[in-house]
Amino acid sequence: MVSAVSTEDPVLRAITKHSAAENPSSFLALNSGNLTFTAPGHDGVIVYRRTGRFAVQFGGPFAGTDDYDTLLGLFLEHVREQELQLVGVQLQRTDGEAYARRGFTVNQIGASWAVRVPDLTLKGTRFMQLRNKISRALRNGLQVREVDADSYGEALSTIDDAWLGSKGGSPQLEFLVGQIGGSVQKLRRLFVGSIDGAPVGYISYSPVYGTRTGWMHDLSRRIPAGSPGLMEAINAHAIEVFRGEGVEWLHFGFTPFTGLDEKNELPGHSTSFQWLMHFLWAEGAALYPAQTQLAYKQKWAPDLVIPEYVAFQDGPSLAGFAHIFRACKAF
Repeated sequence: MVSAVSTEDPVLRAITKHSAAENPSSFLALNSGNLTFTAPGHDGVIVYRRTGRFAVQFGGPFAGTDDYDTLLGLFLEHVREQELQLVGVQLQRTDGEAYARRGFTVNQIGASWAVRVPDLTLKGTRFMQLRNKISRALRNGLQVREVDADSYGEALSTIDDAWLGSKGGSPQLEFLVGQIGGSVQKLRRLFVGSIDGAPVGYISYSPVYGTRTGWMHDLSRRIPAGSPGLMEAINAHAIEVFRGEGVEWLHFGFTPFTGLDEKNELPGHSTSFQWLMHFLWAEGAALYPAQTQLAYKQKWAPDLVIPEYVAFQDGPSLAGFAHIFRACKAF
């Protein structure tokens, strides 16, 4: 059965109940616009989007151990019946191994990054530049507080328009990035920075389930001409709030083309696709600013690097790779 994601669908229950996959981005499965696949009598869901002749799956099946392989097999039958090719993205290691057993070509596509909140301190010389940026934003009058997204809709739209306008009118990305609003907004947290009463930046945090529970630094935007250090100061404020609540992990989410390592590759991976990922890390800023994104994450000295994978049903192809970005509305 295929349907649009809503609070009545089993997506939220699945991502909170089934932690075996340990996908720190699992909350993105609840984004509006996603499709879900379920099977009667089987506990779990598969989340995907259809683009052209491809089904682009987000993560692996969010399912119990007893239902994982069966649900995946039924989904593959559904994809074949629809005359689609399957490409899965943001698979975790255990997902990648399961797809490889079914004949998929599986390669590392990037990594997620995380820090342990109780151990994070901004003291010492390694954090000197970060402290200076935060101090500069605060000296410029930045005030940060947690807010209700419903009461800040117009202000957030103003920031979004300015941010996207500075990127040459880039479209609002979807699928592999978070969103604000919708039926599950109450489960997210939103921190907004203001100067002289005017909102100038925000960070939305999504819940992370599994053994490394915590929050994921998700959607973030700022006024392009605003003070340096805005995002760093907002995140530092949120970290202190999380620390006071006893939160264990702050996740920084998935960044393609980063954290690539030969030891992360699975048997049977494509050496050509592996080369492409390394090339895009070095030269692919026009496609995705991976180096800029990673530089921000490394400011916080991540404790954990989690490799993430892409799986191609009929071998790696540029078309399949491109449709991942198409599903994200990148073009």
